[in-house]
Amino acid sequence: MALMATRAKITRVLSSLTHNTPSYISGSRINGVTPKFQVDPCGGSGSFSSSAYAASLDSEVLGSRLLGLKDYEDYRRSLYGGISHKALLVDAVGTLVVPSQPMAQIYREIGEKYGVEYSEAEILNRYRRAYGQPWGRSRLRYVNDGRPFWQYIVSSSTGCSDSQYFEELYNYYTTEKAWHLCDPDAEKVFQALRKEGVKLAIVSNFDTRLRPLLQALNCDHWFDAVAVSAEVAAEKPNPMIFLKAFELLGVKPEDAVHVGDDRRNDIWGARDAGCDAWLWGSDVHSFKEVARRIGVQV
Repeated sequence: MALMATRAKITRVLSSLTHNTPSYISGSRINGVTPKFQVDPCGGSGSFSSSAYAASLDSEVLGSRLLGLKDYEDYRRSLYGGISHKALLVDAVGTLVVPSQPMAQIYREIGEKYGVEYSEAEILNRYRRAYGQPWGRSRLRYVNDGRPFWQYIVSSSTGCSDSQYFEELYNYYTTEKAWHLCDPDAEKVFQALRKEGVKLAIVSNFDTRLRPLLQALNCDHWFDAVAVSAEVAAEKPNPMIFLKAFELLGVKPEDAVHVGDDRRNDIWGARDAGCDAWLWGSDVHSFKEVARRIGVQV
C-alpha cells in the first residue's frame, strides 16, 4: 500500500509539472515581468528566459513538488539500482562552457582594425535587435556551419560587412581562447558518472563548429554522444534534438535527465521529449551537485 501511495503521489507531481507549464511567447510578459534576453557570442546562441516562471506556478503545484521530490528520487533509485538516471544530457553554452570575454568586447576589439567604431553598448543593443528578428532564410538559424546567419548578426551588430573581419571573428570562436569551462570539476565528475554506468551526451543549439571547439577544449572524449542542432536539423526546444540524443545513447527518454541554463529551450524542451530536466544555476549549481542528485558521490 505504501508503494502504491508513493507512486500515486509521484504521478500527481509529474502531472502538475507537465500540464501547469504556461505557454511561452517571445517578448510577452509573464505575471507582469518581461522575459530577459540572454546574449551568447558568435559561436553560441541567443535565448529568452524568464525569472518569473516560478511565480506562474500556483502554490499547490509548488507544494506538491517540494513534498514529492524525495519520494520521486528514491523511487527512481529503486528502479536503477542506486542511481536515479541512466543518462545525463548537458547543454553546451551557458552550462558546460561560457565565453571568456563579453561578446561586445570581442566584436569591438577585433573590429577596430576593420573600421568598427561602435561602442560595446551599441554593439550589444544592435546584436539584441538583430537576434530578435525572425531569421527568414530557413526555419533553422544554424544550418551546417551557420555562416549566413552569423554574417547577418555580425554586420548588423557592428555595421561592418568586411569578409575578412567576419572570418577572423568567426574563427576566433572555435578556439580555446574564446571559451572556458563553467565548472573546473567537470572532468572529474563526468569520469565518476561514467564509471557508475551513466551515459553522457551534449545537446546544443550550435553550428558545426561545436565538435572542433570541444576538441580544442580537450573535452570531446568526456561524452558518449553529441547532438548538435545543425546536424540534427532541429533546435531546442524542439524535442527532436533530445530524441536524437536518446537514440545515440541507446536509452529511453524516461531514463535520462537534461541539465541546461535556459528554461524554455532546456527545461521545457527536455520535458516535452519525455525526460527529467534540471535548471543550471537554480536546480543545480555544479556538476558535483548533479552527480549527487543522480546518486553518485564524487
